Amino acid sequence: MAAHVAMERALLPPSRPAMALAAGRRFVAARAPLLRSSLGSAILLGLRFVQARLISVWGLIIAAALCPPFVFAAFAVFSAIVNFVSTASLLRLEAVFFHNRDRHRLGLALRLASVVGVGFLGLSAIILAALALFGWVAPAVALIFLVSLAARSVLRLLWAEATAEGDFRAIGNSNVVQALVQPAIMLLLIGLVGPKALALFLADALGHVFAAAYLLRRRFPAVMALVAPRLWSWRGLSEAAWRWRDAPRALLPAALLAYGFAIAPVLALPYAANTILAAHVALSMRLLDMPTQMFGTVSIPIMLNRLRAYAGPRRRLWARLMALALIAAAAVLFSAIAFVLSVGDPLLADTQWEGLGTTIALMAPFYAGLAVLGPLQEMATLSRRPFWQVAINAVALVAIVAVMALSDSLSPAMLEAIGLISILRTLMHTLFVWLHLGEVAEPSTEGFALSGTVR
Repeated sequence: MAAHVAMERALLPPSRPAMALAAGRRFVAARAPLLRSSLGSAILLGLRFVQARLISVWGLIIAAALCPPFVFAAFAVFSAIVNFVSTASLLRLEAVFFHNRDRHRLGLALRLASVVGVGFLGLSAIILAALALFGWVAPAVALIFLVSLAARSVLRLLWAEATAEGDFRAIGNSNVVQALVQPAIMLLLIGLVGPKALALFLADALGHVFAAAYLLRRRFPAVMALVAPRLWSWRGLSEAAWRWRDAPRALLPAALLAYGFAIAPVLALPYAANTILAAHVALSMRLLDMPTQMFGTVSIPIMLNRLRAYAGPRRRLWARLMALALIAAAAVLFSAIAFVLSVGDPLLADTQWEGLGTTIALMAPFYAGLAVLGPLQEMATLSRRPFWQVAINAVALVAIVAVMALSDSLSPAMLEAIGLISILRTLMHTLFVWLHLGEVAEPSTEGFALSGTVR
């Protein structure tokens, strides 16, 4: 008996209830700081973004009162196109930043993405110069487009780096900087040149420039440590480009198809027979874009930063919990927006924006799907099946284009149909994350498994 007790104490301490309870307490205590850090980061980033949106919304409201509806429609098209092009500026190599916690890999991916971004901007400058030379685009618009594209590309790169490193305060503050600067410049330009689309274009570009400058200043020491001259080599960049070749092959098409889906209604606005409804849709999309951006800006950095630390079943568990939480939050948020603005629609009676609340309510399901899809799509970049994203987004884009083509004109029925397609697409992405993220065979350190062995 004494020997049995001695062996039990020596070899099997977890079997004792008291020691098992103590081990459980140590497990919780070890993870409590991480949970508090995650919650604190989420609250801080959320407050920063809400603060930014509250600051910027007053400028948007004043501009809506000063500018005619067609100016907002033109700005919506400009913003949609420059955002679409900026999605490809890094060839989605920023998604590689979150595959593991290896800082050496992060630096290599950052250097490769920087080289790709510089090359992309150079090619864009040549194309825009040619378009301006042949008279297809006004030179001023081409220049503003290039400035806006460059600022957005730098922001995309620095946001990804700051997210990987967990500097959520810098991300939140950059949004506040843009929210302070952009509306002020917009109102100043409207006062100087009048309510013209060019004023909104330039304010948008300069707002992103100031945000990028702030973030670069904030992250400068950390970024310089990753791009120091001694770390550069053509061989290293070539090997990295081969290792992560599925970013431009799979993740980039998926992202472009997803964004094409998001801006498809905007690109149809210039051809709408009902110009008033087109203007209402343009402003509705601009207003609903705020909570949609808030959703992504708050959830994506924290989500990717945490999932970066996990692999296998633990990553799958957290991804499923996050997906369910995102769907529930979006349903509550956009249902509340649709209800409040529908009730408040009579306040706009006898103005050029009469009926705007109803239009926003019709567009709310479309944006609810977009809000959840952004984080889900970033989650899916951690999967070893990236081409499934391409398939889902391609089918959804074909469906929305077909609906718009078959509709006689821009109408409430068409808005309801594209909202339904958006929700169905989001549910398909949720199913994909639920089934395939965190698979046992998923590599946690070598990037995309799809390309085979890393060389």
